[in-house]
Amino acid sequence: MRHAIQWIRSLLFIIQMYIMLPIVGFVGVPLVWIKRDNAFKVIHFYCNWVRWTASWMIGLKSEIRGDVPTGEVLIAAKHQSFFDILLIASVLPRLKFIYKSQLKWAPIINIYAVYTNSVPVNRGKKGAAMKQMVSAVKDGQKEPGQLVIFPQGTRVAAGAKKPYKVGIGVLYDETGLPVVPASTNVGVFWKRHGIMRHPGLAVVEFHDPIEPGLEVDTCMAEVEDAVETGSNALMEEAGLRLES
Repeated sequence: MRHAIQWIRSLLFIIQMYIMLPIVGFVGVPLVWIKRDNAFKVIHFYCNWVRWTASWMIGLKSEIRGDVPTGEVLIAAKHQSFFDILLIASVLPRLKFIYKSQLKWAPIINIYAVYTNSVPVNRGKKGAAMKQMVSAVKDGQKEPGQLVIFPQGTRVAAGAKKPYKVGIGVLYDETGLPVVPASTNVGVFWKRHGIMRHPGLAVVEFHDPIEPGLEVDTCMAEVEDAVETGSNALMEEAGLRLES
């Protein structure tokens, strides 16, 4: 019975979340046209709306740990579900994302991607995609912000293993920017697929920055160690037993 009630609460939460997305998005468009920086305010409002409704509709509280990056940095973040994106976006003052180019056809998402100077990447040929990404990111440095990239390239279920792609290391080397690793345990409560959302405490944790000047391989190793070690600790704190 309790499981069924939580499932219904999860369904209602999801419905209102996706209803609010176009409402907030379209209402915010005139504000963005008036002033570009209003795009960040609209995004912050929506993300915090979802965090707030999650806390009382499904019992999923959320918390940000560590120092939130405010300067021009790269953020290498663990990605387990849509909710970790929202948590990160709720606190970064001038967020930008690396995102798959297919999302350019999503009207609301594309409007705000453009106005936040986010970077679309075609997942086709790897070499061409990498050059495109580096070029676009360098152009975007004219408007400083916090550029979020998911170094594993996709959502990874809580406790699952997936290799890290070299993109974050290449960007680190080409841009000369520090990298801030970010861990999460969101996937314990909010799975990649399905309707059920579980109560608990979802956390995104920012770690100490990796300063410029390292070799790409060294940077990649430090990013993976910080993100994975931090995420494992958070997932175990949330009650997930990990295989050693």
